[in-house]
Amino acid sequence: MEDFGLYLVMTNPVVGYERCCEAAVNAGVRIVQLRMKDAPRAEVVSVARALRRITAGSRTLLIVNDDPEAAAEADADGVHVGQTDMPVAEVRRRFPGLKIVGKSTHSPAQALAAVGESPDYIGAGPVWPTPTKKIPDPTLGVEAAAEMARSVPFPAVAIGGIDESRIPELAAAGLANFAVVRAVCAAPDPYARIVRLQDAFRRARGQI
Repeated sequence: MEDFGLYLVMTNPVVGYERCCEAAVNAGVRIVQLRMKDAPRAEVVSVARALRRITAGSRTLLIVNDDPEAAAEADADGVHVGQTDMPVAEVRRRFPGLKIVGKSTHSPAQALAAVGESPDYIGAGPVWPTPTKKIPDPTLGVEAAAEMARSVPFPAVAIGGIDESRIPELAAAGLANFAVVRAVCAAPDPYARIVRLQDAFRRARGQI
């Protein structure tokens, strides 16, 4: 995979999953992830199938969090696994139809360990404190996340507490990809918020 900028993690968007996904597709977001922690698999698959219909034929890839079986059932493009989820190699062996497998990492040591698994990308975080996890991992800070990105031969996505005000710091550290959750999911107009985030990132990197 190549760098892709904004990565949208959809968790309980105020406008609903389908409208939020439509906004992401219309704004040219390259990757959206469906994250429905603790929801029954049947519900996850149902929502993922609806999002698959929206992303089909677009440049936006659909990733399902944690559950490769649900991702495969929904014909998603891939799955994102955590440190305690199914290993990357096993995902690829059991679900060959999934084209992308991402991996969460929470320290430079975990990022280096991920190199041996060869995921398509890693999440590096949390960079800043975030309430999206019941038991949050220790925050890394920008420099540690940037170190993790430099240490792997595939894209690294900074995640955790990121909003528009923090984008210049990410860009200054050389981070090319960043994930947001609340910054978009809490917005009544997700399209406008996504565009603002994308523009802020391009501006911070000197691209506009």
